[in-house]
Amino acid sequence: MNTQIQHDIGQLRSQELVIEEAKVFADQYIRPLAREHDATGKLSRTLINEIAKRGYLGATFPAEYSGLELDPVYYGMLNEEIGKACSSTRALLTVGTSLIGESILRWGTTDQKKKWLPLISSAEKIGAFALTEPKAGTDAKGIESSYEKDGDSYIITGHKKWITLAGIADFFLVIAKNAEQQISAFLVDRNPDIEIKEMLGLMAAKGSHIAEVKFNRVRVPKENLLGAEGRGFSCIVSTALDHGRYSIAWAGVALAQEALEAMVNYARQRKQFGKKIYQFQLIRGIIADSITEIHAARALCLRAGELRKQMEPESIVETTVAKYFSSKVAMKVTMDAVQVHGGNGCYNEYPVERLFREAKVLEIIEGTSQIQQEMIASYALREYYNGKKTIE
Repeated sequence: MNTQIQHDIGQLRSQELVIEEAKVFADQYIRPLAREHDATGKLSRTLINEIAKRGYLGATFPAEYSGLELDPVYYGMLNEEIGKACSSTRALLTVGTSLIGESILRWGTTDQKKKWLPLISSAEKIGAFALTEPKAGTDAKGIESSYEKDGDSYIITGHKKWITLAGIADFFLVIAKNAEQQISAFLVDRNPDIEIKEMLGLMAAKGSHIAEVKFNRVRVPKENLLGAEGRGFSCIVSTALDHGRYSIAWAGVALAQEALEAMVNYARQRKQFGKKIYQFQLIRGIIADSITEIHAARALCLRAGELRKQMEPESIVETTVAKYFSSKVAMKVTMDAVQVHGGNGCYNEYPVERLFREAKVLEIIEGTSQIQQEMIASYALREYYNGKKTIE
């Protein structure tokens, strides 16, 4: 057998084993803590360390940076297994691995990769992606956080909001602009000049340590500039959000699958009018629609993953399509799961109540559904027009 084929088969089996072990780990260690994370608003540090020990936080990183070298398809599957068990725990992958880690891999210097990636993989440092602000969410280019050069350093001032994991972050990937309106990205260690206020009273993502962050003239050494100055949006943000959307696409599949399993189990146990409710045609219709929609969403995610593995340019729009569709599916299936549970679906003793709340967030983060629609429509108007491929 060809040596390359043998290597590929070995790598495939190795990646399959990672997913199999992740499923068992999620069932035994993550799922039992999901309700507690939601109730207390805190991720278990012990759990984070256990996740790090298994290499999941560096899932896509090369081995030289303590990574598992999962390809995009298997990384997506890992997001599904972790996300099914606990959405807040899955945020560690979305933020640390996808938004930050992949940005450093793509745009970081050799020294930056050697320094930061092993720290992320080991959970020695937990990162947060500091882009969104009180007045700049969907309009990411409208950020007001600023930076100025001061000798061999940069001084950053600004106010960020809705920053996932900021409450427990050891460092931040900060997006700011200078007086010339150049947007740049910086790796910033937590220090006394950074004020962090966790946001309480959230509908969902309660265990994700979402916070407001204020940078009060924070000094950052020049070697912590990520990528070229002025390329913070076109390079760093674009890379980060593309990888983030891919993670969120699988997160939608995860929540929908978990809700489906919950509704199936409940329907097989709950009796009304003298028989199990799964025997009623309308309940069976809900279950049939749910599994069909989930299979479609997973197929879109797998297609996006395969294109990403092949580094095809089309992977970007396919990732956007997958994120848009899977987030809608997650919302519908979790809502139907609540309906199947009846009154119990509105009670936090049953997981579908939490899953329903978590699903709504996916239609907002990493670009709202409306923004995804705009991006998909622009693609369609360009690619499926029989005339000149431009749009007004």
